[in-house]
Amino acid sequence: MKALKRAVLGIAALGATALWFGQAKAEPSFFVSTTQELYALCTTPRDDPQRPEAIHYCIAYLDGVVDYHDAVSAHEDLKPLICYPDRSTLEQGVLVFIRWAEERQNDTMVMNEIPVIGVVRALANEWPCES
Repeated sequence: MKALKRAVLGIAALGATALWFGQAKAEPSFFVSTTQELYALCTTPRDDPQRPEAIHYCIAYLDGVVDYHDAVSAHEDLKPLICYPDRSTLEQGVLVFIRWAEERQNDTMVMNEIPVIGVVRALANEWPCES
């Protein structure tokens, strides 16, 4: 996941540089308050003109959740919730979240939770930690 994170960060830095020099158009801003809204962004249709930005937001959101989880669970007294394999990628994490959310479209309680909870639930479901 680390190699993919570096690639995503490099692309983001390049985009920020282009914006700084006025060579890129202004990007739309997104805000998600539920797992359902994040799922909608992560599955933006191919013909939607904002798809690239929506997908980048989705990837960045999951990256942030994983980074936060890893930082918090690195402390001695805190047990990790997600135990993904060393060779797992951020793209795999996004696909895991999408599949998990698709399976729960009728569960309004889960899909109306804040998106960080949905992401952690999805990733922990796919890559649970040994007790």
